[in-house]
Amino acid sequence: MELFFMSLVTGILVGGIYALVALGWVIIYKCSGVLNLAMGELTLIGAYLTWSFHQAGVPFLPAIGLTMIAGIILGILVERIFLDKLIGQPLLAVIMVTVGLSFFFQGTIGFIWGTDTQVFEPAVFSIKPITVGFLFISPVFLWSFIVSIILLIALVLFFKYTRWGLSMQATADDETAALSLGVSARFVYAASWSIAFMSAGIGGALLANINGLNISVSYLGLLVLPAVIFGGLNSIPGAIVGGIVIGILENLSGAYLDQFVPGGVKQTAPFIFLVVFLMFKPYGLWGWERIERV
Repeated sequence: MELFFMSLVTGILVGGIYALVALGWVIIYKCSGVLNLAMGELTLIGAYLTWSFHQAGVPFLPAIGLTMIAGIILGILVERIFLDKLIGQPLLAVIMVTVGLSFFFQGTIGFIWGTDTQVFEPAVFSIKPITVGFLFISPVFLWSFIVSIILLIALVLFFKYTRWGLSMQATADDETAALSLGVSARFVYAASWSIAFMSAGIGGALLANINGLNISVSYLGLLVLPAVIFGGLNSIPGAIVGGIVIGILENLSGAYLDQFVPGGVKQTAPFIFLVVFLMFKPYGLWGWERIERV
């Protein structure tokens, strides 16, 4: 039972970070209908930016704040330079552009920061575990989870109570109606990319504190995709629930199945679960069901 509860708690804590990255997927898809296949690289860029600020002497939390500002600026630039002219074009064309952006970002990251594994020095979190009963919780997991939840709550409140957030939701629900009310589609798409850059980037910075910083952080950004589809591609609450569920599933499978099926079962288990789940709920938990009447 100790192994079970340790895996469960760790899964919940890591799942909070996954939820933050999953939110970036959902926001872009919800606002523009585009599945952004460069999300892994957005995660990696945020991790490297935070690391660079931290190495320059900026404390970790202010470095997170600077990364958020940089993410907003980069999101606007990417949308304006690469995607603005594609508004109204076939979705497949836009998705293929995100594939190109993925390779472009990978090359740029390698050119600027190299490919060696980096660590945060001085260390951001203590290595001494926090003891709660028979549970031993690593501070990096606990504090990363707390930061993730604070940012997730802030984003949920942004979409629910601010004018900009409501405009983005209106465009996602009915673009034609939103345009007739004076909502700018260009603003909504730029804002969605900015928020995606910001949330995925912070998630990447937190993941880098756990696993070290190298190109594998971008793969972790892509491994969040089962969480996105499980919760529903259009659902912000679904991204949060999906991230936590996938985090739990990943850690439980690693604890119990790695000894029988060594070699990556922890990474493949969420995808196997997703295939089975989609047989019964093809739109995810809270995804929009599209019904065509003829």
